[in-house]
Amino acid sequence: MADHQPPSPPATRREDIVDVYHGVPVADPYRWLESGDSPEVIEWVAAQNQHTRQALDARPHRERWHERLSALVALPTVLACAVRADRCFVLERDHVAEQFALVLRSSVDPAAPPRVLLAPATLVSDGAMAIDWFEPSPDGALVAIGLSEGGTEDSVLHVLDVGTASLSELRITDTRASSVAWLPDSTGFWYARYPAGDQYHRHIRFHLLGTDPAGDPVVFDRLPTPESWPEVKVSPDGAHLLVEVQVGWSRVDAHLLQVRTETWATIVEGVEAQSSFHFGADGLVGLTTLDAPNGRVVAVAFDQPTSEAWITVVPERHDAVLGRPATCGSDVLVPVSRSAVDCVEIWSVGRGLIDTLDAFGAVTVQQIDADDSAGLAMLVVSSFDSPTCVWRYDGRSVERWCPDAPSESDLSPLTVRHLCYPSLDGTEIGLFVIHRADVEPSAERPIILNGYGGFSITESPAWVPNIAAWCTAGGVWAIAGLRGGLEHGEPWHHAGRRANKQNVFDDFHSAADWLVAQGMASAAHLGLVGGSNGGLLVGAALTQRPDLARAVWCAVPLLDMVRFPLFHIARLWTDEYGDPDVPEEFGWLLAYSPYHSVDPLPDHPADPSTSYPAVLFTTAEGDTRVDPLHARKMAALLQHASANQRERPVLLLQAGRAGHGVGKPASMRVAEGVDVLSFLSWQLGSDSM
Repeated sequence: MADHQPPSPPATRREDIVDVYHGVPVADPYRWLESGDSPEVIEWVAAQNQHTRQALDARPHRERWHERLSALVALPTVLACAVRADRCFVLERDHVAEQFALVLRSSVDPAAPPRVLLAPATLVSDGAMAIDWFEPSPDGALVAIGLSEGGTEDSVLHVLDVGTASLSELRITDTRASSVAWLPDSTGFWYARYPAGDQYHRHIRFHLLGTDPAGDPVVFDRLPTPESWPEVKVSPDGAHLLVEVQVGWSRVDAHLLQVRTETWATIVEGVEAQSSFHFGADGLVGLTTLDAPNGRVVAVAFDQPTSEAWITVVPERHDAVLGRPATCGSDVLVPVSRSAVDCVEIWSVGRGLIDTLDAFGAVTVQQIDADDSAGLAMLVVSSFDSPTCVWRYDGRSVERWCPDAPSESDLSPLTVRHLCYPSLDGTEIGLFVIHRADVEPSAERPIILNGYGGFSITESPAWVPNIAAWCTAGGVWAIAGLRGGLEHGEPWHHAGRRANKQNVFDDFHSAADWLVAQGMASAAHLGLVGGSNGGLLVGAALTQRPDLARAVWCAVPLLDMVRFPLFHIARLWTDEYGDPDVPEEFGWLLAYSPYHSVDPLPDHPADPSTSYPAVLFTTAEGDTRVDPLHARKMAALLQHASANQRERPVLLLQAGRAGHGVGKPASMRVAEGVDVLSFLSWQLGSDSM
C-alpha cells in the first residue's frame, strides 16, 4: 500500500475522569486537551503537527498536487454580490490574491474596468484578514464591512467610502455575521451586535454616522431564547423596519416597525416555520414554509401583515423546493431546486409564471440580489466544474457577467451525474457522482464519498478546488444528499435532526454500501470526507462502521456530543442536535457521539473490518464555531485505540491563524489541500494520481 510508513504517534497522557449525566457514567480520558491555551496542550499540538508533517511530507507526489491545486485556486471566483443601480459590488478573488477583495463593477457595462475597493489581505503581513460580510448604502457611496483576523469571524464593523476606497475611523466590535440596514439617505444604519464578551443575546441597534457607537440605542432585543438570531432590513423609503428572528433551526419570527410612530406589529411569531421577507414596491415579498413545507412565495401588506392576510404569489411544489425570491421591477425571481439542482423562475404578481432561466447547467443559485428601481438582478451561480460566477438579469435576458469562464486548458471537462440509492429504511437518497469525462468509476479506482446532512443545508453543486483536482487526476468524487438537509424541503430536514439523527448516518453508510454493490467502489479504495457537521458525520461513520472505508478526512469536526454546548457558540446548535442537559436528548447524543463510541478493536491485517480507517483530522486554533478540542480529543483517543498506526495512521493537523474555513488565505487553502489529497491518494493506493 505504501513505500513509507510513519513512526508511532507521540504518547498522550490519559486521565481517569468519569462524569455522571442523568445517572449514566461517562468517561472522558482526554479532558485536559480541552484547554487549548495551556502549555502542555500547546506542546502536545506541536508534537502532533510534527508527527503529521513527517508522515505527509514524505509522500512522493506532493509537488504534483501542489501544482494542480495552485492552478485551480488561482482561477478567478466570486463569493457574493450586491447591486445598487449602475454599481455592482462583488466579493471576488483573482489569481494572485490571498483573500476575497471587495470589487466595484458596472452593472450596465461589462467592458467597464473593475476597481478594487478593499483588499483585506494587504492589511496584515500574513494575509489572514478577511471580509466576513458587507452591505452597500442605497446610493452605493458607502459600504458597511465586517473584517476579522486569523479566521475568527469576530467581525469589526467598518465603513468604506467608495469614492476614495478608504475606511473611516469608525470601529464597532462584536458584530459577528452582522446584519445592516441603511437609512435611505445613507446617514446611518441599523445593525446587529452582541454584548461585549457574550456569544448570545444578539440585538439590533441604530448608529448615526459621526456619533460615538458607545451610545447607539438598542432598537430590538425581544429574544425568545438567548441563542435567537435577529436580522434587520429597512424599506426603500425608510418608513418600515423589518426584524426577522431565527429561533433554533426550524422557526423564524418576524416583526415590523413603523419607524415614525415607533409602533411594532407582529408578522409571524411562535410558529414552527421558516420565513424570510424583503421589501417590495407596496409591501413585503417573502418565502415561507408556513402551510407549505417545500416553500411558497407570499406578498404581505403593511396594513395587514399577519399570516391570515398573506397572498400566495408562487404556490408550493411537491416536486421542488423554492428558494428566497428577489423582486426586479415588476418581476419576482424565484430559485427552484429539484434534486439539489437549481433554475430560476420569473413570476409576475398579476400574470403568474413568465419564464424559466435554466441555461446554467447543473448549478446552485447561491444568491440573487436585485435593485427594484433599476430593474436589474445579479445572480451568484456555482457548479462543480467551474468557479463561482455572477450572471446578470435585466428583465429580458440573462448573461454571464463576471469573471470570464475558464478555458479547457485551465480546467478539464468533468462529468456530473445525479443518481439515487436506497437507504437502510428504503428512503431514496440523491447522489452526485463527479469524474473526468474519460473516466468510469470502478472497484479499483479511488473514490471519495462526501456528505453533510444537517441544518437545512442542501448538498448542491459548488466549486471546490479539491474536488476538481481529485477528479482531474482521475479519481471519482461522490456527494450524498442526506436527510437533515433541505434537498426535499423541511420534512427532509426534520427527518435527520434531533431524535432522527441516526437516519443521516444510515443514509451515509448506505451510500458507501450501494457504491460497492454497484461495482463503483471498494472499501479498500474508498475515502470518506466531511467538515463541521460533516465532520460529525464521518466521525460517526468510522466508529459505527469502521469497515466502510480505508481512509477518512475529518475537518473542523464536532465529535464530543456530551460537552459540545459548553464551547464557543455551540448552544446555537442544541435545537438541531438536542441538549445534553435534557435526559431524553442526552440519550440521543450519547448513543452516536463519536468520542464516546471508540473502543479498541482487535487488529487482524487479513480482516480490515477489525481496524479503524486511517484518519486525518484538520482543525485550527482560531475556529470560533467548533472548538478544536473536538479534533484533539478524538485524535488522541483513536491513536490509543488503533493498534495498526503504521498501516492506518491517525494524524492531526492544527493550524494557527485560521478558523472554521472562512477567511483562510489562498496559500493556506492550497497547503491544506495538498496535505489532504496526498493523504487520501496514499491511503487509497493511488499515490501516482
